[in-house]
Amino acid sequence: MNVNARRLRRSRSNRVIAGVCGGLAEFFGISSFWFRLAFVIAFIPGGVPGLGAYLLFWLIVPSE
Repeated sequence: MNVNARRLRRSRSNRVIAGVCGGLAEFFGISSFWFRLAFVIAFIPGGVPGLGAYLLFWLIVPSE
């Protein structure tokens, strides 16, 4: 197994609430700002799409 293989994990260092956006940003190699913006935009039309996706990631993605 490759030691440098990227794994999707919630970030401990780049977190605001649960580290979901920070973990996604580290996995994809882009700024966490873009994931936070995407969740905020998904939260606007009533909250369910953004909040549901965030909670789902929070439950499924393990912590570092």
